[in-house]
Amino acid sequence: MRDVLAANLRRARLGRGLSLSELSRRSKIGKATLSQLEAGAGNPTIETVFSLSRALEVPISDLLDQQLPSGPTVVRGAEVEVLRGAAVDLRPLHGIEADGGMVEVYDQQVRPGARQDSLGHVGVEHTIVQAGRLGVRVDDQEVELGPGDYIGFDALRPHSYVALDGPVRSVLLLQYGSDQRLRLTDPHAPGLVGKD
Repeated sequence: MRDVLAANLRRARLGRGLSLSELSRRSKIGKATLSQLEAGAGNPTIETVFSLSRALEVPISDLLDQQLPSGPTVVRGAEVEVLRGAAVDLRPLHGIEADGGMVEVYDQQVRPGARQDSLGHVGVEHTIVQAGRLGVRVDDQEVELGPGDYIGFDALRPHSYVALDGPVRSVLLLQYGSDQRLRLTDPHAPGLVGKD
């Protein structure tokens, strides 16, 4: 994941015409850390990836995906590198393209004892609880969700997740419109084609 993030981060930053200093200012991530990430070093956290997504105004998949496979897709959760945050473990499973937009599918586990805060990022966030009780705060509104419950909201709004009485297992879907995606002609090519 580090090598893919390194290449995509550099591609996205240059595609937006940003220096490392400007991306550091926008993302509130140190310039040295950004330089390490572009070099394929360090361990990016959920907070780091979401901050970069917000600052660059691109979906997370534009930073983490190598390319979309053709044919049947099988993803083994145990083989996927986990993005860890203060309270959440995310396993990126798949990106589904439709009408120029994208829906990213994640296995999301919320650990008890901490709150996962997000300042917001591009897209629409959808969460479906599979097991446990999940507290979700969006702006000043708080809701509790149980197994089978769903919440969706504009992910630009500040939001947080907390496991209320033990671990929570859920499916997280991040939905992006065609205007929110970078267009990469070839995921391995150094150049970038701008937005539609």
